[in-house]
Amino acid sequence: MSTTRVAIVATEGFSTFHLSVPLILFGETAGETPLFTRLICADKPGLVWSKDGTAVKAEYGVEALENADIVVVPFWNNIDQRPSAGLLTSLINARQNGATLVGLCLGTFVLAHAGLLDGRRASTHWEFEALFQQRFPQVRLDVNVLYVEDDRIITSAGTAAALDCCLYVIRQRFGARVANHIARRMVTPPYREGGQVQYIARRVPHNTTDSRINTLLDFLQQHVHESHDIDALAQRVSMSRRTLTRHFQASTGMSPGEWISRERIHRSQELLETTDLSVERVAEQVGFQSAITFRQTFRHKLGVSPVEWRKTFRGTMPAA
Repeated sequence: MSTTRVAIVATEGFSTFHLSVPLILFGETAGETPLFTRLICADKPGLVWSKDGTAVKAEYGVEALENADIVVVPFWNNIDQRPSAGLLTSLINARQNGATLVGLCLGTFVLAHAGLLDGRRASTHWEFEALFQQRFPQVRLDVNVLYVEDDRIITSAGTAAALDCCLYVIRQRFGARVANHIARRMVTPPYREGGQVQYIARRVPHNTTDSRINTLLDFLQQHVHESHDIDALAQRVSMSRRTLTRHFQASTGMSPGEWISRERIHRSQELLETTDLSVERVAEQVGFQSAITFRQTFRHKLGVSPVEWRKTFRGTMPAA
């Protein structure tokens, strides 16, 4: 049985972890028979050094990408640097020859530079969302997912999402049984619930340039567990309902109702991570009228349930 040819692009200053993920996963087997043939490729064959002082030997130039079944770009060292013409041309040719293309984390930038993501959905590390959208407005970026596929082009979020993405590629090509077998050997979940949105450090705005809005935000922080009426809030800062809505939106980028909802979710995250309170009690303490509404809002905002969030971020050590 012929193996699947996987070409992995190594670039100077690569991240050891990012490169190791496809090297390990596409070097695994599901039995005696190898599944993959790995080709480590670079603009210039030879030793390629990481930012950590390790090195990998690239035996092939980027032209080898054109004959691969799967091409993986696991990293890009400098997002301000345009990839070489040779690399971009080989990626385009690989695509035309029927290869599945995979961009892990900042590798998405490389595929975008090649024009391969134009009009397609893609993902990358959430910290680079604004910069990516500014440079590639023709790409439909989605940073709420761990990975996304659009017509055999697969891109992923940052760092550990590379594991999820590569396991997805294996699952698509060889089925769930093989992917699950490899995941167990790696001691990693074969599939993670939720998306990248769980890990994005986006705090609710608490200070703005509008002093009256700041006064209102201070009040809401102290009384987030209470019910609030927009007319009463407007009266508190001596504004009309319409004026408050306009000023609040201009200052925080959201409506009062959305701000309150986000603040409640943020408070609930802290309680789930730091206390043993039941989900019902957490919902009550942060101002949700029912645990059902809390669970629905939490999943809508973060893609996972409150219980799943607690399991992920509580970090409780197992009993001896």
